[in-house]
Amino acid sequence: MSLNLGPLFEPFSLKSLNLRNRVAMAPMTRNFSPGNVPGEEVAAYYRRRAEGGVGLLITEGTTIDHPGANGYENVPAFHGEAALAGWKRVVDEVHAAGGQIIPQLWHVGAVRKEGMEPDPTVPGFSPSGLYAPDKANGKAMTQQDIDDVIQAFAQAARDAKTVGFDGIELHGAHGYLIDQFFWQGTNRREDKYGGSMANRQRFALEIIQAVRDAVGPDFALVLRFSQWKMQDYDAKLAETPEALEQFLMPLSEAGVDIFHASQRRFWESEFAGSDLNLAGWTKKLTGKPAISVGSVGLAEDFVSGTFMSQQAAVAQSGIDELVTRMQADEFDMIAVGRALLQDPEWLVKVRDGRDSDIEPFAKKSLTTLA
Repeated sequence: MSLNLGPLFEPFSLKSLNLRNRVAMAPMTRNFSPGNVPGEEVAAYYRRRAEGGVGLLITEGTTIDHPGANGYENVPAFHGEAALAGWKRVVDEVHAAGGQIIPQLWHVGAVRKEGMEPDPTVPGFSPSGLYAPDKANGKAMTQQDIDDVIQAFAQAARDAKTVGFDGIELHGAHGYLIDQFFWQGTNRREDKYGGSMANRQRFALEIIQAVRDAVGPDFALVLRFSQWKMQDYDAKLAETPEALEQFLMPLSEAGVDIFHASQRRFWESEFAGSDLNLAGWTKKLTGKPAISVGSVGLAEDFVSGTFMSQQAAVAQSGIDELVTRMQADEFDMIAVGRALLQDPEWLVKVRDGRDSDIEPFAKKSLTTLA
């Protein structure tokens, strides 16, 4: 390594979070929870990453207690006695290994298709019955639906605190329900939840406020957001820094403690005329801590699946670029996804300069819970 790795290994503290370093494990859907209950293998999976030195574990998306929240097979729920007992086991294992952990609370919205578990008769729910612009799926939410979902998020946050988690993350990114309200392409409502950006934020603001009321002022609340959507990688909520500020500030004022700014490649600048990435702009505009993420340690393109040259991999996803940005205080933490999924000891090997021992990501690792 050509740079001092110190910025990665500085402690970080905010409210209920007291982290040993600035590296988080990014949330990644794993589909290894039959009956929507995380079992012993799931607990061991998270413990291995904590044993590998990761400061903060962010769980895979885990669904709130609403009939349309789930969109995939074998994803864990965050409600019901069995599922919460499973999550208690996960928390205990991570804490025993010296890490901290927060659940990512999730509602998939119109991504859900009829026939999906746990109740195959339930449709997807969304602002306007749209999965993507001009692509219908499911039902447009009534005010009662909206109220029910808000309360389900609040209850999940309350349960997270009771179970022993160290904070919570709301999944407001990638074209799922909260993001479907943000995105004009899927929010065509004509009531107080649609139209202007201020109105399209209202759903998220009410969730944040309900969660804050449920957990109190000192429990860390993280919001994950993104410009891109899985329905459209080129989508933008904000085309300019000014528009991004208008988007972020109400969320910050409502009670978000940390913004998790999801982008496909952390080294890419967000707006012309500045090298700052999305997390960098987020921190600059809000003054709140920001987590960056995006292809850390990978030599494979996010979308196309093609492999970059080794030289490009080193230059673009290497640690030097990351450390340089963190030394400049561009963002506060970095979330690492597939590199940690492949190799639980990735961070230890990076710290010790054992680059040649790092297991390169292979897609077959998605089929196991190693």
